[in-house]
Amino acid sequence: MSALSGSFPSRTVAELQQRQLDGQLAVCTAEAFRNQVAQHGLAEAYRRTHVVVASGAEFTSQASLLLQLGPTDPPMRIRRFRLGPAEGQGGHGNTDLLLPLGQGGALALEALLRGETLPFSASGSGGDQQPRLELETQLSLEQIGAGRLLLHRGVVENGVVAVSSREGLTPTPWGPVLGPLVSALYSCGGAGSIGLTMPGLRQLGPGSPLLVAGGIGWVSGAGSGHNPQVKRAAEGQALSPGACAAVEVDLHSLDPRWLRATRLGGEDTGLLVALAAPVPLLEEEQARWAAMDDSQLEAPVLDYGIPRRVRPSFGRVAYSELRSGSLRVGERQLSCAPAHSPRLAAEIGTALVAQLQEGRFPLRAPLAPLPKRAALQPLD
Repeated sequence: MSALSGSFPSRTVAELQQRQLDGQLAVCTAEAFRNQVAQHGLAEAYRRTHVVVASGAEFTSQASLLLQLGPTDPPMRIRRFRLGPAEGQGGHGNTDLLLPLGQGGALALEALLRGETLPFSASGSGGDQQPRLELETQLSLEQIGAGRLLLHRGVVENGVVAVSSREGLTPTPWGPVLGPLVSALYSCGGAGSIGLTMPGLRQLGPGSPLLVAGGIGWVSGAGSGHNPQVKRAAEGQALSPGACAAVEVDLHSLDPRWLRATRLGGEDTGLLVALAAPVPLLEEEQARWAAMDDSQLEAPVLDYGIPRRVRPSFGRVAYSELRSGSLRVGERQLSCAPAHSPRLAAEIGTALVAQLQEGRFPLRAPLAPLPKRAALQPLD
């Protein structure tokens, strides 16, 4: 804590909740907070701000759609099904269906949210109580009784820069890059993203609310690849994808303007989802994290031309360089592009600011912190 720590009186979530009830909660986006810091200094920006909103709109193929359908007549236990362009599995209940979004499921979800009706076919296992073996029908969003979008890597501390040392196009989880070392894609928005505004995702845990594509979602626990023990900068930010939170949200609350499906090559599809999270400023350290800009934050440059568990690294690069549209790796100058949407991230961040100020979004501490144990355990 600095010598000016008296300028940063500590707060509690309960105090901020009361301010929200009284209509006196001061909320701004992470970008607006950085502007306040530049204009008035950190201590004054902290005094003026109770909550900073961090946001992102990144691509993922690690997501699923859990659908709950009504019973058929005669009853049926669905084992496999096809919904529009996507295939999924049952077996989680008579008509509880799991649809992975990485192989066509993102396209099906986007179509449903646009109001389209999709062909639905299913096969069952048969039995005395569920004798039906086949079903052919049509499904729209209104015909689905309930559903949840499950983001297995909903919020990640940091991203990566994908490049390739191989000739031609190389597929990556965010789209193809051209090699050797011609183009690059970077997966995280940098300053203002949830993971870099909140190192270690310390203010997220089971029960934490987030605004997910227009609906109020929540953290369900550690996400796929959760690894809080990664190497960190002196200020605490992860220097590679570190802690990760799994997020889920009610299907019928999603707004299609904050969600995009994309083809990643072949049958692989990805889903871009806009998310925003409140970051209560309870002490000086949290204000300092929120004030960091793109020149102070870095992402690792990884070679996706070599398919290994630990990919070769070309070092790290500042997000300010990535935002310039070009990247230097050794003697090579690469063009680089965001594998995310800064526009959608900004839009949903502004929307959450308004909801917090109007008392339409809950401000609460997590029920428990994310685990310190890494979920990223290699298989040999």
